[in-house]
Amino acid sequence: MRSEKLGLVLDVETTGLGPTKDEVIELALKLFSYRADTGEVIDIIEEDSFLREPLSRSARNNYDTAYRVHGIPYELVQGKSFYDVKIKTYFHRADSVFAHNASFDRSFLYHMYPEVNDLKWYCTMRNIPWKNYGFPNGKLLTLLQAHNITNYQTHRALDDITYLLELLKKTSPNGNFYLQEVLEKSPMRKYQPTVSRTNLG
Repeated sequence: MRSEKLGLVLDVETTGLGPTKDEVIELALKLFSYRADTGEVIDIIEEDSFLREPLSRSARNNYDTAYRVHGIPYELVQGKSFYDVKIKTYFHRADSVFAHNASFDRSFLYHMYPEVNDLKWYCTMRNIPWKNYGFPNGKLLTLLQAHNITNYQTHRALDDITYLLELLKKTSPNGNFYLQEVLEKSPMRKYQPTVSRTNLG
């Protein structure tokens, strides 16, 4: 087993909470190298951020409500679309994928890029016992404030993953890098789209 691996930390901003009626409007990806034995982050390989205009009527109708969370004006996404070929190069290179509340990000990305279901996903919110470590909750902003990383969360995808990676470089009360603690848990089970369950014989 090679000791250096490639991790992908990602985040999506969406028009709402439902992966079938809402859509991704922003995706940020950061590919980094890390030591598999210790969880030490070595280097940032590449990063990108993409915007896209939602296409479905339901996603467009929900935009104003979602705007209160992510603050991305519609004019910024208008006429934009994701550069799929470039995005897929990130998926193809990654040994593992990390996201805060990963089940949310994955459920949305699956509808655009079904191949993400074949990746090894890890949730940085659920894989670490934040409350046991004395933090009031596992929300990203709470953790960023507690670790003196930032006091303010923009809810823009690239900012969020930049801060998240800084958090994963920190040491837990057990003396390990948080990234190592995330990796010690098994990868998430594959996403089961609710629609397909009705088709099972």
